[in-house]
Amino acid sequence: MSKQPLPVVVGFGGINGAGRASMHHAFKRMTYSALPQAERSRTLASLAQLMGLASSEGQEQYILDHTLIRRIESNHFDVDNVEWNRKLPTQSNGQPVNFDVKRSNLPDTIPVDWVVTDKSDGHVNVQIVGEQEFLLPTHREFEVKAAGQLPTGFDPGALYASRNHPRGLQMTVYAASDALGSLGISWERILDAVSADQVSVYAGSAMGQLDGAGAGGMLKARYNGQRVTSKYCPLGLAEMPADFVNAYVLGAMGSTGASLGACASFLYNMKHGVHDIRSGRARVAFIGSAEAPINPEVMEGYAAMGALATDKGLRQLDGLEADQEPDHRRACRPFADNCGFTIAESAQMVVLMDDALAMELGATVYGAGTEVFVNADGHKKSIAGPGVGNYITMAKAVAAARAVVGAKGLRSGGLVQAHGTGTPQNRVTESEIFDRVAQAFGINNWPVAALKSYLGHSLGSASGDQITATLGSWAYGLIPGINTIDGLAGDVKAEHLAFSRDHRQIDPEEQTYAIINAKGFGGNNATATMLSPATVNRMLKARYSRSEWSAWERANEAVRAAQEAYDDEMIAGDMAPVYKFDHGVLGDSDVVLNEHEVVVDGRAVNLDLESPFDDMRVD
Repeated sequence: MSKQPLPVVVGFGGINGAGRASMHHAFKRMTYSALPQAERSRTLASLAQLMGLASSEGQEQYILDHTLIRRIESNHFDVDNVEWNRKLPTQSNGQPVNFDVKRSNLPDTIPVDWVVTDKSDGHVNVQIVGEQEFLLPTHREFEVKAAGQLPTGFDPGALYASRNHPRGLQMTVYAASDALGSLGISWERILDAVSADQVSVYAGSAMGQLDGAGAGGMLKARYNGQRVTSKYCPLGLAEMPADFVNAYVLGAMGSTGASLGACASFLYNMKHGVHDIRSGRARVAFIGSAEAPINPEVMEGYAAMGALATDKGLRQLDGLEADQEPDHRRACRPFADNCGFTIAESAQMVVLMDDALAMELGATVYGAGTEVFVNADGHKKSIAGPGVGNYITMAKAVAAARAVVGAKGLRSGGLVQAHGTGTPQNRVTESEIFDRVAQAFGINNWPVAALKSYLGHSLGSASGDQITATLGSWAYGLIPGINTIDGLAGDVKAEHLAFSRDHRQIDPEEQTYAIINAKGFGGNNATATMLSPATVNRMLKARYSRSEWSAWERANEAVRAAQEAYDDEMIAGDMAPVYKFDHGVLGDSDVVLNEHEVVVDGRAVNLDLESPFDDMRVD
């Protein structure tokens, strides 16, 4: 049997409400209360740098209060005074509506009921007889006031020449740069080891770029009397995060794109990367997602569906009066009595390599992603409602884990990262699926984590949050508790599951696998099988000789030193994101082509392909 490449995780980066993903900083913010003092201090220092604080000294409470889920801050929008336009029908009531206006501000087409008279100062007088409808700029209070926001003071666009990029793309540049720095191996060295077409990049945004610098600006500009710019349309595309990583961070020329599956989108892209490496089509894969949905237009859409936790709903849960402020920190309550999910922003990037390349380069191995299963729900009544497809993805992911770690490892060393949105429907359906799958595979007390209680729901990036946090659980021996809840709701099925409000300690050496679950509107279900570092190390030792393992250990010492140096520089604020605009742009003269290979800028792409259909040859 031929050796199939193992897709190992060798780096990761990103930014969410808990801070920087690399070196497990975001994970450590979520488990802050369970960390030793030295780790707390380093976590605070990392967050202080992100937030633009001179030092973390004396700032602990401020930093903790201004991370994770909290009341929406004014850099996004003023939740007490949201701008909108109200229709204002007018009636002349026998007397003309009369006003002066600059001639340049007249509409191109004068309404038939208007009488326009020139005035001497460049203005005109307008008289309207009859009815006329105006849009009146006004303000209103927003019913949803909580979100999972990046740390207060962190502005990704200020770290590089962002040129009016949408916020999601600014976050993409940061996440990809952070993942690149986390490798501890220079990108040039990696490129020297692989062909030009053996680096895959799959990344996107489930919602696209809908803020004012992207598609949102394009759609509302004319309605607000503004000009549509040439950047709105292209920068608003949902696959643009992958395009930015290729064009401005990596300079990659391999397979690329974005596979969209609503809130399961990160895992949809992960599936492509895993399959590329397992099939040999790629040796390196950057998997990512970026979502920046904290704006009134996007949130209005989810609120209209009754999907978001409103202040009114939170007051009802906690028995508060109408004039009392709810606890926005506890807005998301997975698997408890709850009233909706809490929207969030996040950009996450995970780097996969095949095991042979990781061994050759001395890469640090954080785990492995071996399978991602995607299944639809079939016929549906509500496009937004959950269905049966998640039974298939969960069962197959657990079966895939069992095939590697065995029945004993499956029952004793696993972890489930729940989608865990904090909605009444999710708590019932997802817990039912988990419990029945656990029962079918003979698993008891299956640990379940629900990270949206800290981070909120970052839509397409949510499972990226789950994966990077899982790597932290394995590194630090901690499963984050669901600390926003008082207890499980009465309709949650948990006979074979283990939920906890408190952080749980685990032995990393006894951990074997994790199941990452994601569910999306439209019947998009995805579940990934991840293998722990302990499992992967045992697998690699079985595949490679003692001398090869010793060579990797020696090479990894330098890689780990480089990773620690990167972390030190990031905490000191000495590193900017990688952003290579108009850098190394290739043209026709950089390509040499014959029937056996394409050579681009000195890097070869093999054209001597073999037919996979040898039994059906026609030549």
